[in-house]
Amino acid sequence: MQDKKEYIIRARENFNINLTELWQYRELFYFFSWRDIKVKYKQTVLGMAWAILQPVAMMSVFVLFFSKGLNLSTQTLPPALFYWSALLYWNLFQSGLSHSAESMISNANIIKKIYFPRLIIPASSILVAFFDFLVAIFVFLCVVVYYDLTGQLPALHYGRLLFFLLLALFVTIVTTFGIGLFLAALNVKYRDFRYIIPFFLQFLFFATPIVYSIDAFAAFTNLKYILAINPISSAIVLARSGLSNEVIEYPILYISGATMALFFILGIYQFRRTEDYFADLA
Repeated sequence: MQDKKEYIIRARENFNINLTELWQYRELFYFFSWRDIKVKYKQTVLGMAWAILQPVAMMSVFVLFFSKGLNLSTQTLPPALFYWSALLYWNLFQSGLSHSAESMISNANIIKKIYFPRLIIPASSILVAFFDFLVAIFVFLCVVVYYDLTGQLPALHYGRLLFFLLLALFVTIVTTFGIGLFLAALNVKYRDFRYIIPFFLQFLFFATPIVYSIDAFAAFTNLKYILAINPISSAIVLARSGLSNEVIEYPILYISGATMALFFILGIYQFRRTEDYFADLA
């Protein structure tokens, strides 16, 4: 009589990304990402041009009302680059967070049918936002070169610029991934979060130095450091510093870095702790 084998499926550790398993399912990761990109631009006349038009339109409004109308300082940067550099990273964060938070519910049918690493779903949602970012930043860099050639950015160093833009991108993606995982897990169990997230993003928009400079609070030292708790503030400061070569206040970066790491750890912990119940709750 042939011996029967028993297989025991145990829960994963609460903090375990399991990169080996994610690499094994890399084709599925590509499928989810490409599917979402095609769905996003399906039957649109302008297609990927929307990734450029959205930040350009918002930047134009900000230049008109905040720079020209209210005469708000944009430091040493041209107003267009001041606002555009911030909107690039804010749109990446906002889009990635919104879609990753809803990703588990929108893919509930797939979750119930087959097994695959659940981290792929929110990660692919962020990758779609990253694709839009790549399209937009290419045009942004072309505009930066134009401003440099016309002498409006006399202190620009391209090596420093690229380094700071990449560092800001790293901060934004890690922060988006951490908070996105956390909200995706909570949204499965508590559907109220789909109504809370838009209000949270609206509040965070004004708590992020997009239409103003963080140096505007130089007289209020504590407030400046409170704003630094938001890692996206640090990403925007890095991007603008790469354009202007201004000195960065490292305590602000340290605070944002610690908060980014905390969000990342909490996000993975909450996601892994809830993962075994996704098929039942979604």
